[in-house]
Amino acid sequence: MKLIHISDLHLGKRVNEFPMKDDQEYILKEILEIIRDESPDGILIAGDVYDRSIPSEEAMKLWDGFLVSLAEKKIPVYAISGNHDSPTRLSDHADLVETAGIHLSPEYDGNAKKYEIDDEYGRVNIYLLPFIKPPMIKPFFPDEEIRDYTDACRLAIEKMNVDTSERNILVAHQFVAGAATCESEEINIGGLDAVSVDVFDSFDYVALGHLHGPQRIGRDTIRYSGTPLKYSFSEKNHKKSVTVIEIADKDTEIKISTRELKPLHDLREIRGTYEEVTAKSFYEGTATDDYLHVILTDEDDILDAIGKLRLIYPNIMKLSYDNKRTQTQQEITRLEEIEKKSPIDIAGELFKLQNNQPMSDEQKEILNECIETIWME
Repeated sequence: MKLIHISDLHLGKRVNEFPMKDDQEYILKEILEIIRDESPDGILIAGDVYDRSIPSEEAMKLWDGFLVSLAEKKIPVYAISGNHDSPTRLSDHADLVETAGIHLSPEYDGNAKKYEIDDEYGRVNIYLLPFIKPPMIKPFFPDEEIRDYTDACRLAIEKMNVDTSERNILVAHQFVAGAATCESEEINIGGLDAVSVDVFDSFDYVALGHLHGPQRIGRDTIRYSGTPLKYSFSEKNHKKSVTVIEIADKDTEIKISTRELKPLHDLREIRGTYEEVTAKSFYEGTATDDYLHVILTDEDDILDAIGKLRLIYPNIMKLSYDNKRTQTQQEITRLEEIEKKSPIDIAGELFKLQNNQPMSDEQKEILNECIETIWME
């Protein structure tokens, strides 16, 4: 059995205020071409279909068109909602599209959807677990102790009663502890939403969504497929792809491969002085219409630099400077020294680090009044 694992389409997303509709439409067509080449038995879509819970009409049309294309090819789809999706909205008309082989997980109600596929080796069970948080699980299991995301996922999986003698696949959308993150993801500070990888021990393959970089966690068969497009400059070095899974019998190792995705516009950085990056020898033969972060190394700011640069590079998303002024480093005070300082002094140092100038007397007075009010309460 062959399955394709994708996730985090984020349809409707804007990157640095640039609409990504054309890029997303292009990459969905590329994914469909890969699906045509691979002829899989099913598509696993691990959440964040949309970029927001109330998607735009354009985003909905992209998703509908993608599903129609898969239905026409008679390829079953197994999709869940992510933290960006509305589970109710994503699974709208789920009963109707089931007849076309499109399986959309509803909002979690204490039970995870399960689908069975048969091949020459027997049964494969596919479980769909949409994005969950501890407060979403607690109402269904009021007598269970649910302290964190690991407890929530472990309990939801226990209630699936997975038969480990059969081949089992889970489609889920969570942050698994130890995974590499990037700027475009919504991750809680301190990893409060992290799930321990051992909660997935019952499954032969876990198709994960949520993180944008393709990666394995713990073992080869617990994987994030990553986004099909780069959605921040922290992803500039990512190789975007779809994941192809080939499953034989229970005792045979699952074969995993990837198919690289080529975007309509790459997202990358270029660096140099204004004179260097505007020289024909610098940009000739390159994709000047890529989405760019231009880093100028001139010591003095260039007047209307972004306007001038866009004559060559029309899709500049970000302009910044890297010079002696921006590289000024300030040492953070050691912990033992911090303990001797007042809250006003500490706040003043932080303000200076962030703004390269001290607080004014008026700002100090306002801050002091706030601190006193908080302490009194």
